Parts: sequence; structure tokens; C-alpha cells
Amino acid sequence: MQDKNEVIGSLKEHAKNIRKNSLLMANRCGTNAHLGGGLSLVEALTVLYGAVMNSKDLPYDEKDKFILSKGHGVLGFYAALAEFGIIDKELLDTFLQDGSDLIAHPVMNTDLGIEASSGSLGQGISMAIGLALSAKRKGYSYQTYVLCGNGESNEGSVWEACMSAVNYELDNFTLFLDNNHMQSDGTSESVMNISDKYSGMLDALGFQVIEIDGNDIEQVYDAFLIPHQKGKPKAIIGNTIKGKGVSYMENNNDWHHNRLTNEQLESALAEIGWHND
Repeated sequence: MQDKNEVIGSLKEHAKNIRKNSLLMANRCGTNAHLGGGLSLVEALTVLYGAVMNSKDLPYDEKDKFILSKGHGVLGFYAALAEFGIIDKELLDTFLQDGSDLIAHPVMNTDLGIEASSGSLGQGISMAIGLALSAKRKGYSYQTYVLCGNGESNEGSVWEACMSAVNYELDNFTLFLDNNHMQSDGTSESVMNISDKYSGMLDALGFQVIEIDGNDIEQVYDAFLIPHQKGKPKAIIGNTIKGKGVSYMENNNDWHHNRLTNEQLESALAEIGWHND
């Protein structure tokens, strides 16, 4: 068995690569991209694809499922798929180009590891719960994971879906809530002040709830590996920083959707310890 410190060290390197490739994609596309929300979820995706999910070389009915309900987080998502060999890294160069499969929100393509189209926020969690319920009823062994964001968590559909997960005792389902406390219109607290209440709300519904620093690889790793309580869906509340890793993007909603110039790219790559050679 590999030493945990070695695993964490390797995952940190993968996270750095994912941030680098997210920034390169945002720059090369030549237009605005959703940077802030694509950088806050990097650690969650790194751990899922690098240490948790059985996402390759298995029949579809045995392969763990992931849905990015927060569809605009595609920079981190596509970069993670490439980092762990699910798609070719060369495909990242086509981001937002005419005819590309990698566009501004995921479009379902299971050959590329994209389980669902999630351009309309608040719907991915329902699709993920459907997959988990299907596995329960058909006797499949796969786990289902979904990542949601702050803005979509204002929607009633998210909480109806959560009630269903509890009702059907989906202990094969895990919600990661990327709680970066921001959304497209500003801070979550100024729009709908519930982002510090997620844990209590989900606990009251009947979830097994774990709250962590969602940008700390080791905390994310430990949270995902905590076994499900029997009959309970699991929720990980990951407190994150929008734009994580790039100082001028962190907690700056100007970078929710913005264009990254060559000069800004060089500065960002230097901050995360890379050079655009």
C-alpha cells in the first residue's frame, strides 16, 4: 500500500498541473472563460479522479459516475480529465473552438468521461441522484459523485433532490458543495445568505455531513475516504476560494467570467510555480 504522504504529495502535483492547464486553456481560447469557479474546485476533482473513483478500463455499469452540476467549472473539469488520461491532453487546445467537444458547459459524451450536460444550473444533482438510485435498484456497485456551487444552491430543485437522496437512502451518493461564497451576481451572502448554513440544512435533511477546507488536498482526500453511514447520502461542504491559486483572481468576482491576457497568464503561472515555456 502506498504511503499516505506520498499519495498527498502526488495529488498536489496533479492539482498544480490542473491549475496550469486551466489557465492555459483560458488564455488560448482567445475569449472570456469562467476562471474563478473553475479554479476553486481543483482539489476536489484532483482527489476524485486521482484517488477515489474507478473511472477507467471498466464496463460502464461498474464505473463510478461524476456529474459537474456547476457546469461553468469546466476549466478545472476538462483539465482533470486530461491529467488522469481520460481524454487526450491535445484536446484541451480545442477549448471553445468551432466544432470542439469542449465548450463552455459540459455536453454529455461518455466517450470523453462527461456523464451529463449541465448548462442549466441546479439540474446536475437530480441527474446524479437518478444514477445512484438506478445503481441501487439494478444492483450495480458504482458510486455517484456530484459537485454543486453556491449560486445553484439557491434553487429549490437542489433541495428537492437532496430530500430524494435521503428518502431513497442513497448511501452510494456523495455531494461535494464547492462553497466559495460567491456567485455570478456577487457574494453569496449578499444574494441568499445561506452559505454558512449548508451543513446544518443537510444534516437536518438526514445527510452524513463533513465540513472541510475544500482547497486542502489532505482534508479533501480524508473526507472522500470516510465510509458512508448505512442508508445515508454523504455531503462534503468544501469551503473554498474562488480563483484559488492566483492572487489577483482570489475572491475577485471580476474573474467569474473574464479574458486572460498573455501578461496576466505569465503572472498567474509564476504564482502557481510554472513557466509558460
